[in-house]
Formats: sequence, C-alpha cells, structure tokens
Amino acid sequence: MQRSYYQSSIEEFLSITSDEVLGKITQSERIFSITPKSTSAWLVEIEQLKNTLKNFQGYIHFEFVIPRMGKRADVVLIIENVIFILEYKAGSDDYDAAAINQATDYALDLKNFHGGSHQQIICPILIASESTEEVFSLELSEDLIYKTLLSNGSNISSIINAVLIDARNKTEVINHEEWLNSSYKPTPNIIEAAQALYEGNKVEEISRSDAGAKNLSVTSDAIADIITKSKNNNEKAIVFVTGVAGAGKTLVGLNIATDKSKAIGLEKETVYLSGNQPLVDVLSEALARDKIANLPKGKKQSKDSALREVKKFIQIIHHFRDEYINNQDVPFEKVVVFDESQRAWDENKLKSWMKTKKGKDIEMSEPDLLISVLDRHQDWCVIVCLVGGGQEINKGEAGLSTWIKSVDEKYPDWKVYLSDQINNKEYSWGYDFKKVFSSSRSSVNSDLHLSVSLRSFRSENLSNYINAIIDCDINKALTLKESLKDYPLKITRNLNDAKRWLRETARGSERFGLVAQTSELRLKAEGLFTKQKIDAAQWFLNDRNDIRSSFFLEDVATEFVVQGLELDWVGVCWDGSMRKTNDGWGLYQFKGAAYQKRQKEHEQKYLLNAYRVLLTRARQGLVIFIPKGDNLDHTRPTKFYDPTFEYLIKCGFALI
Repeated sequence: MQRSYYQSSIEEFLSITSDEVLGKITQSERIFSITPKSTSAWLVEIEQLKNTLKNFQGYIHFEFVIPRMGKRADVVLIIENVIFILEYKAGSDDYDAAAINQATDYALDLKNFHGGSHQQIICPILIASESTEEVFSLELSEDLIYKTLLSNGSNISSIINAVLIDARNKTEVINHEEWLNSSYKPTPNIIEAAQALYEGNKVEEISRSDAGAKNLSVTSDAIADIITKSKNNNEKAIVFVTGVAGAGKTLVGLNIATDKSKAIGLEKETVYLSGNQPLVDVLSEALARDKIANLPKGKKQSKDSALREVKKFIQIIHHFRDEYINNQDVPFEKVVVFDESQRAWDENKLKSWMKTKKGKDIEMSEPDLLISVLDRHQDWCVIVCLVGGGQEINKGEAGLSTWIKSVDEKYPDWKVYLSDQINNKEYSWGYDFKKVFSSSRSSVNSDLHLSVSLRSFRSENLSNYINAIIDCDINKALTLKESLKDYPLKITRNLNDAKRWLRETARGSERFGLVAQTSELRLKAEGLFTKQKIDAAQWFLNDRNDIRSSFFLEDVATEFVVQGLELDWVGVCWDGSMRKTNDGWGLYQFKGAAYQKRQKEHEQKYLLNAYRVLLTRARQGLVIFIPKGDNLDHTRPTKFYDPTFEYLIKCGFALI
C-alpha cells in the first residue's frame, strides 16, 4: 500500500543516490505541486538521514500521509519495535509549541486511528535545523507514546539508539508489511469532519468502516436513494434519522448538504438547518477560517466573504423559518436537512415567541410551519430530520412526536421514511406511533438508525453507560464500565485538581474545557459563572494562548453551548440541581436565593437530558468535579453533594 511519496527499506534507501531518492519522491502520484523550497528541504533531509541511518535496519517513508489530519509527516521510520516520526522545521532556530504539538498530533493520530499502530511504541522527534542541540530524556506514556523529543539534527542517531534500548522487549518487533497494510479508521471530531466534507471529501473517507460500527455512508446512501426516488417520482417525503449521542447524525446531515454528486443531482438546492445557534456559529467560523487558510498562495479573501459562502448551505433554522413566514414564495431549496429536529418548538413556544418578537399571530408548531413551507413545491421535496434521543433540553422542545403528529394529521400525501427504533421512549415521549407505522405511505428502514456512538473512538458504549447512570442502574453501569477501560473516568471534590488533570492528560492540540448545567448558579462559589455569555466559536476554536478559549478553564460552557459539539477531554462541574437520593434523583432549579423542586415532568426531563448532554461531550476521557459544599451556606450544605459523589464512585468513577 502506497501511503507515502517514497517508501523503501533503509538498506535500499542507503544504496541509491540522493538524487534518485528525490526523483522517486517527486514522481509520486500524490504530489500536487513541487517548489524549489520543498525540493531543497527534501535534499537536506535525505542527506542527513543517509548519515544518520548507516547502522540501522528497517524501513523509511518520506511524506507519510496522515488522513484524518489532512497532512503528511515528513519522515516515518520503522526500526525494530518502534515507529519514529520525524518532523523537520528547516531553517528554524526555535522549538516552538505549535511545531511540538504537530509532531505529537501525528503520533496520537497513528496510535488512535491506524490499526497497525494501536499496540506499538511511537516516538515523535521535532528537528529544528538551526537550533541548539538539546539534552534529551525519555518519557514513555501508558499508551506507549514517547514525549516529543527535540533535536537540531546532529544527534538523531543517538536519540534513535537510546529509544531502541529503552523500548527493547516492551513490545514485539513490527512486521512492516502487516503494519503498512493495516486499516486506517479515522474518527474526526465534528469540526474536522465538516471541514473535510466542505473541501469535497466523502463521508466514507472520514468515518470508520470496521465491523464494530456501521459506516455512516450506509445511512447517507439510504437518504440519497430516498431523495433520488422522490425526485424521479415527483413525491414529497420526510425522513427521520435517529441515533444515540455522538453517532454521527450531524455528519450524515452535512454529507447530504454538501453532496454535489450526480447520484442526487443537486447543486445549491440543499440546505443544512439547525436550531442550535452555537453549533452553527462554530461550524461556520471553522469552515470560513479553514477556507482562508487553504487559499492558494497570493490569493486573498475576507472573513466576511468566506462566511457568506459557508452560510449558503449551513444556516440557523430561525432565519429560514422567519423568511417564509413573511411571504408565500416557493422556497428555492428542494432538500432541507434539519439537525436536532427533536428541539423544534411546539405550538405554544412558537406562538408566544412570534407574538412577542415579531408581532404575528401563528397557530402552528415549528414542524407544522416548516413542512408547510416545503409543501409549496408543486413537484417534489424532501425534509431530512436528524433526531437525537433524550436530547431535548429546553422549554418548548417537544421532541419527535410533534413532527409525526403534523404528518399524521395535515400531510397525508407525504411519504414517510423512518427507522425501526423510532417508537423507543427516548424519541416518542409517549406518542402513539401506530398510525404512521401501519400506513401504506410509510417505509421502515433500519439503516436510518445510528446505534453506535462514534464521538468517542475510545469507547462506543459511553452513551449507554451514561444512560445507565442517569437511569440509576448501578449494575448495568458497572457492566458497561468494563468496556470503557481505555476511556478514563475520574472524579474529584477539588476544582483545581480537575483542571490539573485536564492540562496534564491532554497532549498535542487535544482540546479540553469545563462544562456545567446552565441553572447551576451556586457554582459561583467556586468561581464559575454559568450565566456568563461566552462566544462559542472563540471557546471551541481559539488556541491555548487565547483567554477566551476552552483551554484557559475560566469560562464554563453550558449544555446549550456544547450540544452537538465535542471536546477531547471534558471537566463536568456538577452542583446541587441534580442530587442523588434513595429514590432516584432530586431535581431542582435555583431561583432567587434558594433551590426550588422541579414539579413538572417536562422540566425534570430537561434537567436529566442536560446532564446526559454534558456527560457525553468527551471523545477521550472525562473528569467530574463535585464541590464539597459548606454547611455554613444554606444553599450549599454537604448533604446536597455527598450522595451524588458516593453514587458516581459506585458506578465506576475513580478518584483523582
């Protein structure tokens, strides 16, 4: 398998001239452009490595492709039982943090997503050619990745020798052929995935396809077939795609929205809508930044211009809705993908909002309105509803039942496509789905359900584990915990310990941050303010040097900010609104100067779902901070906190 511009045994590499090696690199089918600068850099690397590798046997790769990151590692060496990743910064006299993170990220990417590297020792080396020689020491992590070593190139041979001696007998010698041909199973975060799709990649290229997880392309293809059928037969259809938290529903939606293939035959007739303002803001900003960063040399584009282009296919639902309230035009869009459609407003919420904000009287739910707008087409159209179970977190979010009720009662000519899981209580909220299931216009397709969480590539059972905890099923939680051995689950009563764990555990550019439920106002005593408005795009996208970013662990994001998005490592700050009792959960809301019990069933459900959202945001590991409380403060007595802490310990969380 050709994963690099040039690959050979070290013996062969040493036996041919530098010009011959360079010729093989520049003849690679993967190369898009060759510049004098890149040619010069390759020659320097080749000459240096010819001197460095004289006493070693193994294999060498130049420009090894790292698919998930869309980048290439300068050199990868396979020697004995170690994978060496060499990242060159020609002409640099400084080992800057960004370069160190880049080398570390390459190592993490191989470790996490390349099958042949999962159990192997990996050593990243950053080479700044004009820097001073660094005294190095070896630090090997539990997952067998060495802390990135620094070199100016003069002592690479010594570094390799030292690593090989340190690593000897810790793992088996690598079979290069098996390693090279092993599968690469990327699980990008939603921002990386959106960028890849926007650049023209297909969902199958950036999602897992192993036996343990149904490839997202299966669901995408099922939707594409429905769109094609609707178009060919002049039919109107609504498609319900269900799935557990982190299963890739948003990714499927973005794939449909960006698909310009002949299979569907659409150009700009598709739009991705979401009622989640932070999600739209973050994705739009990320795509605009990425577009500007990848412009050809010499070409410029303003941020505003890039954002305008992005917003042609990704929009906030309210803008689309309000546009068609004001007129009876037939919408340009033929296919509307509505993400997190379980959060669509019921009739009371929409009526109240439109009367207060727009001065209009409307007797419709948001699903009623949106279906009526698309129904203006005389020929065909398709609405794709992406539905998360147990994700309704705010007043007026009525779940999937409002959509089904609208179709049942008002649109008898529309075709309905749904998964066999739609009658699950997580989606139905007690609504009777018998009518839609028994109707001849309905088609049930199991491919429209995503059952496996891909948010955490370390654990597919995280969502089920969190559900068991919220359902107060300790035995089930402990059973599921056995499948989470590579997913750290920590707990502490000290906020600083939680912050320190996040900082020390994250490596490279892995992102971490603090989250909390929006009504946990008494976290103010710990210096955390859930009512403080944060800029979601800055929080999720800015780097470690920006005080507005999640990295600073100062601004805490609520469930409304993080729903639909994710971090690598998350600190959940759990205060007194949701407390463990002998009978289950005590569910409260802090109002005025005291806690008040949540009496209404839907308000209780919103709080449970809010914690469900917060506890499933981490791709790699989770720490929960529960305050110790203060018996001198009537709003924070220890009895509010201790039972919850003890319960989570029983469920398998480990004390820091």
